Amino acid sequence: MNATTAAPEPLPEAPDTFKRTATLALGALGIVYGDIGTSPLYALRECFSGPHSITPTPENVMGVLSLIFWSLFLLISMKYLLFVMRADNRGEGGILALMALVLQRPRGVRSPHPARPVLVGLGLFGAALLYGDGIITPAMSVLSAVEGLSVATPLFQPYLLPISLIILLGLFVLQRKGTADIGALFGPVMTLWFVTLAVLGVKELLHNLVVLEALSPVHGVRFFLHNGAHGFLVLGSVFLVVTGGEALYADMGHFGRKPIRLAWFTLVLPALMLNYLGQGALLLRAPEAARNPFYLLAPSWALYPLVGLAMMAAVIASQALISGVFSLTRQAMQLGYCPRMEVVHTSAEEMGQIYLPGLNFLLLGGVVFLVLGFRSSSALAAAYGIAVAGTATITTVLAYVVARERWGWKRRVALPLVGLFLAVDVSFFCANAVKIPDGGWFPLILAALLFTLLTTWKRGREILAAKLREASMELKGLLDSLSGDHSPHRVQGTAVFMTGNPEGTPPALLHNLKHNKVLHEQVVLLTILSEEVPHVPASERVEVEPLEQGFVRVIARYGFMENPSIPDILKRGREQGLQFQLMSTSFFLGRETLIPSKKPGMAIWREALFAWMSRNARSATSYFRIPPNRVVELGTQVEL
Repeated sequence: MNATTAAPEPLPEAPDTFKRTATLALGALGIVYGDIGTSPLYALRECFSGPHSITPTPENVMGVLSLIFWSLFLLISMKYLLFVMRADNRGEGGILALMALVLQRPRGVRSPHPARPVLVGLGLFGAALLYGDGIITPAMSVLSAVEGLSVATPLFQPYLLPISLIILLGLFVLQRKGTADIGALFGPVMTLWFVTLAVLGVKELLHNLVVLEALSPVHGVRFFLHNGAHGFLVLGSVFLVVTGGEALYADMGHFGRKPIRLAWFTLVLPALMLNYLGQGALLLRAPEAARNPFYLLAPSWALYPLVGLAMMAAVIASQALISGVFSLTRQAMQLGYCPRMEVVHTSAEEMGQIYLPGLNFLLLGGVVFLVLGFRSSSALAAAYGIAVAGTATITTVLAYVVARERWGWKRRVALPLVGLFLAVDVSFFCANAVKIPDGGWFPLILAALLFTLLTTWKRGREILAAKLREASMELKGLLDSLSGDHSPHRVQGTAVFMTGNPEGTPPALLHNLKHNKVLHEQVVLLTILSEEVPHVPASERVEVEPLEQGFVRVIARYGFMENPSIPDILKRGREQGLQFQLMSTSFFLGRETLIPSKKPGMAIWREALFAWMSRNARSATSYFRIPPNRVVELGTQVEL
């Protein structure tokens, strides 16, 4: 459709456009809103029956409902959907995509902002916190759903943990199959879930319409005035209603802003608020229902079907977070913050559907540890929230930088708006901080460990690259030396040398010359660059530059949402005139043995950690999909 056409021809296409948006919105229900959609299982319960709960008096119930509504409105509707989602990196979202936006220099700016290292550190720590969310969400959601069985009858109480573990084990085992086959069911199931939430809420709401007055912020203000510090602590439980907010931004690239917003304002937000108001009306009528107000909304005949539907919703919510962690790890690998890991594509059509076997095993171990260690969703709620609150705060800070530097917002416009969001984020973080002794320590310790690994790998690779450059020589000098009388013997075929420095000579090439004293007729110097954008257009993927003496420089560019592939690079290189026969082509790779030392660089324990990570990283042969029977590895020792 031509946007410049003046005639009113586009009208017949409007239904198709709306149909596509509606279809994407249905898909967003199954992926994006799984986490926030299962919050009614436990959020209000924790406010009135958790470790820092408050008595369910009418004033307190109305105050908490008011806080829930305004939290959803300010953080989800305004902050994420209307503000943060404007900060897309070529259509992709998420905290690493946002960090990549911050790293990109604005037009006309030559030198990086002095606060860039701090902002990058914040972005990495926010990403590390999301791993904690990826482990806690499956345990929390599944436990909360299964605990509905104990509401039906106490006979199920001894079996809640085994049932939860079986469901979680099956969930992680099925990851290798991918979500392509069952993904089509996610949207309809979650649609049924949200409709059920609304129906349950309306059923109770009709008996006590006075709870609608809780939508006024006056009740929230009165709640803090009457309860003081205790009321502030309850914010830690109120925050559970918005814990899926970061997923909205992270999954933006799969569906786009418009479908996600459509699903939120037309179904998700009304269904959530109707259910919360219904639970509040139940508490006004029967305060003893605070032990599990969600399941007690249902009539006795519907309890078991509701538990089954809740289990399905919990599995879908867990799947979304697990897939998000897989995607986050791939981004970290491409941006140079994570060692190479095995990445399996589970769908031939959708590049975003990936499976990381090693990471999947680690996630399963973490989830089992949480279930056996905390043993109930109420106990686990103490660990839930601190990670998401920290990530939400960091997202706000980075989004402010993007608004100022990339959107050109004036300080007088950006600062008040971001200041409001930041005040809410910091309040929630502080309210969750009191949970640290009760379980909030887990995501913080996990995030600190992952942050150390991410920064150590990045810094270690920088030091290693500098060491290799010192031991290398300028490519021009090598080419000049080959034109003399002492040129080495040339053998038939093509040799491909991978190098991180397009201008330098690969160490493997120098070692080959030194020890074997031969060169192939054609020498390809291949450099794979990771760009700070999610996708690189196909037309810009590969650049082929013929050099002297039979040398050819090939530069391949990939985004942080893409996986490099040597066969793909060679295919595109052939389209640009690169001549080779695969069966007469050898791939020379350098393998460095790293030796920690006390020389300036990193602390010796970090150098030892980097050496260990390097030894356990996936080999370049398998990661770049190089034919293994065509690979020659040349080793060298490097003192860090």
